[in-house]
Amino acid sequence: MADSMVKNPNFGLCNFTLQFLRGRWFMMFASFLIMAGAGATYLFGVYSKVIKSTLGYDQSTLNLLGTCKDLGANVGVLSGLLAEVTPTWFVLLVGSVMNFAGYFLIWLAVTKKIATPKVWQMCIYICIGANSQNFANTGSLVTCVKNFPESRGMMLGLMKGFVGLSGAIFTQLYLAIYGNDSKSLILLIGWLPALLSILFIFNIREMKSSRHPNEVRVFYQNLAISISLALLLMGLTISQKYLKFSHNAYVACATIVCVVLFLPCIIAIREEFYTWKLKRKEIMQPPTKIIVEKTHLPVSEIVELENFSMAKTQEKNEVGCFSNICNKPKRGEDYTILQALLSVDMLILFVATFCGLGCSLTAVDNLGQIGESLGYPSHTISTFVSLVSIWNYFGRVFSGFVSEKILLKWKVPRTLMMTFALLLPSIGDLLIAFPFPSSVYVASLLIGFSFGIQLTLLFIIISELFGLKYYSTLFNCGQLASPIGSYVLNVKIVGKLYDKEALKQLASKGLTRSMVKELVCIGKQCYRNSFIILACVNAFGALVSLILVWRTKDYYKTDIYKRFRDEMEANEKEMKMVARK
Repeated sequence: MADSMVKNPNFGLCNFTLQFLRGRWFMMFASFLIMAGAGATYLFGVYSKVIKSTLGYDQSTLNLLGTCKDLGANVGVLSGLLAEVTPTWFVLLVGSVMNFAGYFLIWLAVTKKIATPKVWQMCIYICIGANSQNFANTGSLVTCVKNFPESRGMMLGLMKGFVGLSGAIFTQLYLAIYGNDSKSLILLIGWLPALLSILFIFNIREMKSSRHPNEVRVFYQNLAISISLALLLMGLTISQKYLKFSHNAYVACATIVCVVLFLPCIIAIREEFYTWKLKRKEIMQPPTKIIVEKTHLPVSEIVELENFSMAKTQEKNEVGCFSNICNKPKRGEDYTILQALLSVDMLILFVATFCGLGCSLTAVDNLGQIGESLGYPSHTISTFVSLVSIWNYFGRVFSGFVSEKILLKWKVPRTLMMTFALLLPSIGDLLIAFPFPSSVYVASLLIGFSFGIQLTLLFIIISELFGLKYYSTLFNCGQLASPIGSYVLNVKIVGKLYDKEALKQLASKGLTRSMVKELVCIGKQCYRNSFIILACVNAFGALVSLILVWRTKDYYKTDIYKRFRDEMEANEKEMKMVARK
C-alpha cells in the first residue's frame, strides 16, 4: 500500500483531496462562508422601502413586518430541537429550503409576479425567511464548537463575527451583480445563502475531536483575515456614501471582498496538508515497527481507554433529553434540556440578556430617528448604522479571543466580562439622553461593541456551564430573552415616550394627531427620559450578572476544558490502537 502511494502520485493527490474535503479545517472554512450568508435580517432597512412603496404599506404595517422578522430571527428553538434528533445535513437542508421559500415569495410579491398577498401572508413569508438563519447557525456553529471544544471562545467569536459582517458583504455583492436595485437584493438573499448551505451540506459534520499543534495560531490567522475584511468593508461603505462609483468599480470592490473572504481556504489547505503528511509518514513506516509498538502498548492505557468508552456509552444510553430534572450535574457537565432551563444560572442569564441585548436592540432600532431628532443629515444617520455593524463585529471577535486569553492565563470568569459588557452601553445610553456634538458617533460605537460582546459571551457561557450534549437547543433557548426585551423596551417604553413628546410638540403648535400624517419629534428631549431608563436597565442587568459571577467564580478557577482534553487523548489512543492492528 505504501509503495503504491509512492509510485502513484495521483493516488496521493486523491487521498489528500478526500481528506481535505472531509477535514476539520475545510469544515471551518465552509462554516465561515455559511455564517457570512446568514445575516440577511440585517438588510431589512435596505429593502423595506421597496416593500413599503410597492405594496402600499404605511409605516405601522412595515413595523409589523419588522417585528415578524425579528421574531423569526431570534426564535430558534425549532432548529435546536430538530438538531437533537436529525443529522446536521438535514438541519442545513431545511434551513436552505426555508430561506429560499420565504424571500423568494417576498420577491415575487414586490415584483408583482403574483397577486398582492395579504399582510399576514407577508408576515409569514418574512418570518420563515428570517427563521432560516437559526438553522444555519445551529447546523454550522454548534458543529464547529463541538469539533473545537477547547477553542470554543475563539471559534464562536469568529463565527458570530462573520455573521456581523454579513450585511456589508451582501451589500457589496448586490451592488456588483444587480446594481442599486433593492428588489433584486431580496432575490439575492433568497438564493445565495440557500446555495451556500447546500454546497457544504455534507462537509459540516461532527468529528472526533483531536489536538493540532497549530490550532491557536490558525485561529489568530483567521482573526487577522476577518479584521482585514471588516476594515475593508468599513472603508468601502464610507467611500460609497460620499463618492460616486461606476458599476465596474462596484464589481472590483466585490471581487476584492470575495478574495479576502476566501483566504481562510488557503490556511485550511496548508493545515490539512500538514496533517496528511503526518498520516502518510505513519503509513510509510515498516510493518515490523508497528507490530513491536503493538506488543509494548501499556495495559493501563488499554484499560483506561476501555473504561472511557464504556462511560461514554453508558452516559449516552442512560441520560435522556428530559430526565433527572431535579438531580442536576456539576457545572460544565452535560445538563439535560430541562435541567438547564430550570436552573438558577439560566434564569440569571435570561434576566441579564433581557436587559442587555434588549436595550442594545432598542437603541439600534431607533438610531435613525435619534439622528433625525438631533438634526443630523441623512447620510450621517446611515453612517451611524454602518458603525454599529462594524463595531458589533469587533465586539464579537474581541469577546471570543480576549475572554479566552484572560480565562486561560488569569482564570478571570467570562461572566465578569459579561458584567463589563452590560455596563458599557449604559454610557452610550446616557450620551444619547444628554447629547453634545458628535456624541451619537461615540454612542453607536459603544452600543455596537457591547452588543457584539454580549451576544457571543452568551453562547460561550451556555456551552461552558451546561455542556455540549444539548447545546443546539440550549443556546437557541438562551437568546429568546433578546426579542422579548426588545419588544418590552422598544414598543412599551421608548416608542410610547417618543410619541408622548411628539404630541406635546404638536399641541404647542396648536395641531392635533389627526392633522399630521406621522408623529415626528425634534429636539434633545425626544429620547431623554427613555434612554435614562435604558441606562438604568443596563445597570440593573450588570448587577444581576454579578450574582452569576459570584456563583461561577470557583468553577472558572478550575481547568474547565480537562474533560475535553481527556476525550481527545482517548480518541488519539483509540486511533493508534486501530492503526497498530
